[in-house]
Amino acid sequence: MKKITMGIVAHVDAGKTTLSEGLLYKADNIRTLGRVDNGDAFLDTDALEKARGITIFSHEAKLMTDNSDITLLDTPGHVDFAFQTEEILSVLDYAILVISASDGVTNYTKTLWNLLKRHNVPVFIFVNKMDTVGANKVQVLDDIQTNLSQNSVDFSKIDDNFYENIAASDDELLEKYLNDNRIEDTDIQDLIEKRKVFPIYFGSALKLTGISEFLTSLDQWTKETDLGKDFAARCFKITHDKNGERLTWLRVLGGELKAKSELNHEKVNQLRVYNGEKFTTVASIGASEIVAATGLTKTYPGEGFNTSDALNATLKPVLTYRVNFEPDDLHACLNALKTLEDENPQLHVTWSEHLQEMHVQVMGKIQLEILEQLLKERFNLEVDFDQGNILYKETIIDSIEAVGHFEPLRHYAEVHLLLEPGEKNSGVVFENKCNLEVLTKNWQHQIMTALKSKEHLGVLTGMPITDLKITLISGKGSIVHSVGGDFREATYRAVRQGLMELKSQNKLQLLEPWYDFHLEVSQDQVGRAMNDIQRMHGNFDNPENIGDRVIIIGSAPVSEMQDYAAEVRSYTHGDGNLEYVVKGYLPCHNTQKIIEKMAYDPVSDLENTPNSVFCSHGAGHTVTWDKVPEKVQYPYSYR
Repeated sequence: MKKITMGIVAHVDAGKTTLSEGLLYKADNIRTLGRVDNGDAFLDTDALEKARGITIFSHEAKLMTDNSDITLLDTPGHVDFAFQTEEILSVLDYAILVISASDGVTNYTKTLWNLLKRHNVPVFIFVNKMDTVGANKVQVLDDIQTNLSQNSVDFSKIDDNFYENIAASDDELLEKYLNDNRIEDTDIQDLIEKRKVFPIYFGSALKLTGISEFLTSLDQWTKETDLGKDFAARCFKITHDKNGERLTWLRVLGGELKAKSELNHEKVNQLRVYNGEKFTTVASIGASEIVAATGLTKTYPGEGFNTSDALNATLKPVLTYRVNFEPDDLHACLNALKTLEDENPQLHVTWSEHLQEMHVQVMGKIQLEILEQLLKERFNLEVDFDQGNILYKETIIDSIEAVGHFEPLRHYAEVHLLLEPGEKNSGVVFENKCNLEVLTKNWQHQIMTALKSKEHLGVLTGMPITDLKITLISGKGSIVHSVGGDFREATYRAVRQGLMELKSQNKLQLLEPWYDFHLEVSQDQVGRAMNDIQRMHGNFDNPENIGDRVIIIGSAPVSEMQDYAAEVRSYTHGDGNLEYVVKGYLPCHNTQKIIEKMAYDPVSDLENTPNSVFCSHGAGHTVTWDKVPEKVQYPYSYR
């Protein structure tokens, strides 16, 4: 039996969970066929999922076929929970992308496709709901090949035309086919695994049409990943069971994991293999298997064990909300949210002692509603949320050598950093190019640790900095006076000093999140829609007419569009439809207004000061950021 880990992803309402149910039923892995709308689907086990009829959390099931032992990971379909889907991708051998025949390739389908490409996951495409009125196989196939990949091939009919399409996807295989007029199954398996071919199947999951054929094809066209003998694993999810036990979900990428063994200096108490809600405990688990481990308290999604950590998530929250709670519930609420943040690190729960306020970051309002219900059902807490603010970010558009100096009496450290613009959506990247003759290995380690241990804030609005590369280039220490913490202080001050210099040169940029949107209205409402988009500082392609409907595709700032869905429902009397997904961060359309509104003073932010401390006449004194270049005690490298 080949062991395969396969995820199933889709746009909301494409029928992803229904397909999972059909696959499990046809493979005789479940005895009765559940339905999402009846609340008895095998994989939608949570009460919130049953009530809403959507998948909110990822779930696992065992899918046994004639030749394969498949671990099937069902993922959320709503865009607000896309971060959970992305966490899963780093442990997949293959993915099944479900597309609704009636909806075709949506904006969110394209987002999922790009994520699968980024994580290099081979993809099988299942076009669902082919039984709906107006479903057209040729039209859907053309839509997929145009908007996803030209190498998406119809696998439902194997004939000469099929083999010609397969051969056309790879130059070497084409030459072989022209010479021998033959393509082996292993050739096709290799092309699928290398993402050079994407098989397409058609059917109706609800009516079990095409499911058996799809199962047979998964057996035929997948191949087991060759994993090493040395132990390696990756965490892709954190949850808590009904008793509050913390579960670390791992995929073993090599070797074997045993109960009672250690991972990063913590002991694994129990290993659980889940199938839906039920689990069995095992003494050990081998390569390619999925397991939930108890006893680990410091793990996080994406963490690698004897392998590199997964790529940084590309889908991140863009809205921040204030949590309203009863005063007596402060600690209970903070502890509950910290537990949920453990499961979803992107929740970014913060408590401001100064403002006596608690904040969370989310993708959208559906996630916020679920968060409110989770706090009530799991923790018996009644909370609500104030209107959210946009999560802005800052970046730099030029390079600077930044310096921080920390020298109160009997302390000494000076740090020189090179700040450079980073690639789009790269976050903050760190590098060390300092010579060991300049700073010892221990001091360099202290500096790099300090850089990575803090979220660095910009100086325009105090929002997080992004798309920035920070390189350690030089510095100075004292064998007599440099002690633990000195280089940390100098490092933090150096980052801020460089940002302040760039601010004085007008070389900083405020960024805001944008949506990609897909708006569908009737012919008589298109003028109103286009005026609204222009008013929101958005842009769009030429509207597309489909019968008496018009489709407008474009992008707009989240700050302007976040409440527009309700407006569309109102002026179209429920007939219009607006879909959007986060595009990423772009230059802010009203920078000066936002800066004035936030009124952030970087010099008064004492926890993130840009000023340095120098020693003279036996005492430390503050030197403002703009005077630091005159006082440095190690020469500049790039100035």
